[in-house]
Amino acid sequence: MNTALSWIKAYVPDLDVTAQEYTDAMTLSGTKVEGYEKLDKNLEKIVVGQILSIEKHPDADKLIVCQVDIGTEKIQIVTGAPNVHVGDKVPVVLDGGKVAGGHDGGPLPEDGIRIKTGKLRGVESCGMMCSIEELGSDRNMYPDAPESGIYILPEDTKVGSDAVEVLGLHDTVFEYEITSNRVDCYSVIGIAREAAATFGKKFYPPVVKMTGNNEDIHDHLKVTVEDPALCKRYCARMVKNIHLAPSPQWMQRRLAASGIRPINNIVDITNYIMEEYGQPMHAFDYDLLAGHEIIVKCAKDGDTFQTLDGQERKLDHTVLMINDGEKEVGIAGIMGGENSKITDQVKTMVFECATFDGTNIRLSAKKVGLRTDASGKYEKGLDPNTAEEAVNRACQLIEELGAGEVVGGMIDVY
Repeated sequence: MNTALSWIKAYVPDLDVTAQEYTDAMTLSGTKVEGYEKLDKNLEKIVVGQILSIEKHPDADKLIVCQVDIGTEKIQIVTGAPNVHVGDKVPVVLDGGKVAGGHDGGPLPEDGIRIKTGKLRGVESCGMMCSIEELGSDRNMYPDAPESGIYILPEDTKVGSDAVEVLGLHDTVFEYEITSNRVDCYSVIGIAREAAATFGKKFYPPVVKMTGNNEDIHDHLKVTVEDPALCKRYCARMVKNIHLAPSPQWMQRRLAASGIRPINNIVDITNYIMEEYGQPMHAFDYDLLAGHEIIVKCAKDGDTFQTLDGQERKLDHTVLMINDGEKEVGIAGIMGGENSKITDQVKTMVFECATFDGTNIRLSAKKVGLRTDASGKYEKGLDPNTAEEAVNRACQLIEELGAGEVVGGMIDVY
């Protein structure tokens, strides 16, 4: 379990401790911190610069000479980056500053790399424009970064400001060892609650507001649970008029710090809820659900099923499946199917937020040879009372991010 300190502070805003103080106190209070990583390690004197002009290097075909405004003055920087243009705003490390590593994305040197004013093929360069790899990160955390070249900051970024802060890198990611009896701590909210108690600070959990139009989901979808022993609760909500887009930067940063690559607003919301509440979710394309119904029941011996990763999985009568009116569309608590995945053409979707039997999920994951973040959480045995708040929180985020229109009501088989 990994969490960013900034995410914890979202629920414990008065928390003001160093990384080591946090580590020591949380470990002593029962939430063991295995270690931490400072995202701004070896990042010094890095500001936002704007490129004013670009000229060819007089003695090198692959180099260019840029005049860059850094807020307090204009400096000259020589670079070989192929993706910069006049007007671009970029991270600039100044003379005497440091970056975390090289642009090749290789292992980061322990003490970083010091940048000094010097000459490149006879032309003075008074700093360096940075790629995301030189800032110690990668395209998993910043999917908008180019495969090769300088990281381009948003147009509204203030020239001369702290580029490390703009990029959200003044943060620390903690790794925890959570014991199986503390399933509540497999969530950011759970960790934040522990931090509030440990440091005597007030805890502010998310305020979940009901959303939904005047329609009723029961008019559009039917849910049947044929094996309630393996599915204690199944909550479903619907969203129509889906608008796929990148998630906001704050959500992308929080997911990336937890080891999850941002994809789009819909997928990111399901992953965000899984980390925030410790409650896995899944999204189905409503138009691909035959009969517009969901049936939760076990597979038959000899069945095979293609999961989202494109692999054929062998099933038996003990593996709990999510079905529509004609076919299997997901392995419960483990992974959805290729035949009902969310694509760029999705118009209406169904959010699944359920409580599956932890022992069954663990055994099923082993049988099908697939263990996921979701199955890892289900294995611990989740509280069925979390499902309703989690799916409502997801719908709230849908509306806040403008990702779609939430249909009124919730199907709740409990």
